[in-house]
Amino acid sequence: MNLVVDVGNTQIKLAVFEKDRLLLDKRILVHDFLKEIDEIKIRFTEIKRGIVSSVGNLPDNYLHFLQENYQIHILTNNSKIPFKNKYSTPKTLGVDRIALVSAAVNKYPQRNVLIIDAGSCITYDFINEQKEYLGGAISPGLEMRFKALNHYTAGLPLLKSEDFEGFIGDSTKASMISGIQNGMVYEVEGFIGKYSEKYKDLTVILTGGDLHFLSKRLKNTIFANPKFILGGLNQILEYNKHE
Repeated sequence: MNLVVDVGNTQIKLAVFEKDRLLLDKRILVHDFLKEIDEIKIRFTEIKRGIVSSVGNLPDNYLHFLQENYQIHILTNNSKIPFKNKYSTPKTLGVDRIALVSAAVNKYPQRNVLIIDAGSCITYDFINEQKEYLGGAISPGLEMRFKALNHYTAGLPLLKSEDFEGFIGDSTKASMISGIQNGMVYEVEGFIGKYSEKYKDLTVILTGGDLHFLSKRLKNTIFANPKFILGGLNQILEYNKHE
C-alpha cells in the first residue's frame, strides 16, 4: 500500500492506494495533519511507502514524522518521471504539474492529452502521444480573479462566485460576476479550441477545486476527474520505488 500526501496552497489531500486502487481520499487542514496520519497508521497497517508533493508549506516536523514511519519519496524536479520533459526550464516546472502529466501518461497512453487544473491558478499542461511534455499555460483562478478586482481598484467590492445566467450584467455586481465567470469559461474554451485545431484526437481532462464550476458550463467534451493528481502521484511513487 502507498500513502500519497499532496500539499496545496490551502489544504492537504491524503490518499491511500493499493496498487492502482484508491482506498482513501481526504482533504484536511494543516493543523489536522498529525491526527489524520495517526488514524491512517492504525487503519492501514500495510502501508510501507509514501510520496509527498508540496506547492504549499508542510512544517518540517510533519515531514519528519512521515519519514520516521514510512519510506518517503519527496517529489522534486529530480524525481524519475514516466515522460520526456521538453519544458525549456524543466527545473521550474511545478511538482503538481509533473504529477498531473504523469497521471495522463498512465491513464491515456499514446494519446494527445490536455490537462486543465482549475485551482488557485488555472494550469494547462499538454503531453503528446509520444509521451513528450511540451508545456502549457498558467492564469489566475476563479477566487484570485475576484480578489484582484477588489484589491487593484478603489471602488469594486470583494465578491464570490455565484450562479449567473446570460452575459450582460445590469449592475456593478452582476457585471463583475459576468466578467470574471464568463471570462474564465471563454478562456478555457479558447484554449481547448486552439489545442483541438492542432491535435484532432485531443483528450481533455478537467480537475481541481473549481472543476464543478467549469464542467457544467463548458461546451467542449471533457473528462472531469477531481482525483486525477492523486493517481499521478501514486504512479510516480511506483516509478521511483527502486530509487
